Amino acid sequence: MPILVRNIRLSLNEPESALVERLARQLKIPRSAVRSYAPVRRSLDARDHSDLHFVYHVEVALDDQTIEQRVVNRFPNRVALLHYTKPPEPILGNEPLPAQPVIVGFGPAGMFAALRFIQFGFKPIVLERGRDVRRRHRDILQKFYREREFNAESNLLFGEGGAGTYSDGKLYTRISDPFVPLVLRWLYDHGADPDILVNARPHIGSDRLPTICSRIRAGINNAGGQVRFDAQLQQIEIKDGSVREIVVSGERTRCGPLVIAIGHSARDTMSMLYGNGLTLEPRPFQLGVRIEHPQSLVDRWQYGRHCDSGRLPPAEYHVVAKGAAGHKSDCYSFCMCPGGVILPTHESAGLIATNGASNSRRGSPFANSGLVISIPPFDNDKPLAGLEFQKKWERKAYLATGGTYDVPVQRASDYLAGRVSDGEIETSYPLGGRWTDIRQVVPQSVADAVAKALAILDKRMPGFAGDDALVTAPETRASSPVRLTRDKELRTAAGLDNLYPVGEGAGYAGGIVSAAIDGIKSADAIIRRYRPD
Repeated sequence: MPILVRNIRLSLNEPESALVERLARQLKIPRSAVRSYAPVRRSLDARDHSDLHFVYHVEVALDDQTIEQRVVNRFPNRVALLHYTKPPEPILGNEPLPAQPVIVGFGPAGMFAALRFIQFGFKPIVLERGRDVRRRHRDILQKFYREREFNAESNLLFGEGGAGTYSDGKLYTRISDPFVPLVLRWLYDHGADPDILVNARPHIGSDRLPTICSRIRAGINNAGGQVRFDAQLQQIEIKDGSVREIVVSGERTRCGPLVIAIGHSARDTMSMLYGNGLTLEPRPFQLGVRIEHPQSLVDRWQYGRHCDSGRLPPAEYHVVAKGAAGHKSDCYSFCMCPGGVILPTHESAGLIATNGASNSRRGSPFANSGLVISIPPFDNDKPLAGLEFQKKWERKAYLATGGTYDVPVQRASDYLAGRVSDGEIETSYPLGGRWTDIRQVVPQSVADAVAKALAILDKRMPGFAGDDALVTAPETRASSPVRLTRDKELRTAAGLDNLYPVGEGAGYAGGIVSAAIDGIKSADAIIRRYRPD
């Protein structure tokens, strides 16, 4: 049986091939006893600038099981017999399937729900209001970035792959779930770099995600499913506690199990669902700014004298300014993008919202991160109030820059000093920036918390709030301010027996991996109920 050897250290100058000699020496066994080995996890320990090193967990097969047991007994804190935990698989149900499962939204939640259906013989229909990645790419780069013609149905949020396609492809998640390896494996099977299977902070890149998404779509179609673009869910018809029919782009069709995976920015669809009696509840969400620094500055903070080492990736940070948002309330970084760009992530004309992304090589000279605070839930009697609150500040940002889609921007040093910035603007934002008083485009509570956080973090990381740091705003799409209430066991929406809310938009996930897992689990609930004939 293979063993897992934890915490094998390699210096920056040692190649990965040195692992076998290092682990043999640390286990006090001859090199010849190692039949095979493979890294299963790699991380960079940069806590001490005088001793940067890589840390590996390694799967090892030895020639002699007696030796395996001996090293396990001798080093119980570092070595363990390796047991594979497979994610649970559903047993097919017996209830006749009234119609093919319909998935609304082809982002991570909908995409992986479809893959799960295909795995068990179901042939789902996926409805995506946006376009395929080829046409979507043209709408973004040509029409919006160059000609400033915004398409409300084909943008950085709507289209093949959903918001995840252009959201950097971060696969790091804090959840511990047996489905995590399955999600990573499926991404690898469709073209992601094998490094995502071992890197402690896996990342794909916005340049590679579109191809992966199109390959997943092809696999679904080839297996008998259907992915339809320019197909917006406009209405649902409910009778006797079930969704019987749906209206899609003006056409009425019969409906079986309905998976709602609309993402956190399909505000019109959420409003339609609420108008049809679905139970929504407000939930906490994040709101703030996005701050941009030269990547070289971040490298110096994190790597010290090793910042120019060729083996080190562009550095990232994760920071918390404790108490900056009030007693026991913090201001903290969100979606930090080393070597990345700031992107416009609004779904309707006349709004500005920011997010970050980076390509697979993370080669941009800029680094950016959200700097946000938590906003408590709004009134239960008005569950859509959080969405309107987001929209209010996105509209203010648009108007503050003259309706040009330039991003509001201010030097961090000027933000703290309360003065207007001037001079040339150097930002990664593809539409350019316009000097703006950022305090005018975010709520007062956010503005005050960001000011306190900048002062705190600048002491910890000199230059964090300096002249080279740019504050842009608003950062409103970190999470959904509303949740579609569902049954914990059946995973159906409250009061309905065949509608399944999933993913970020439904309020049950926060990132590619967690959204994908949520989609898989709801697909499993449907698979356990129906037979796929």
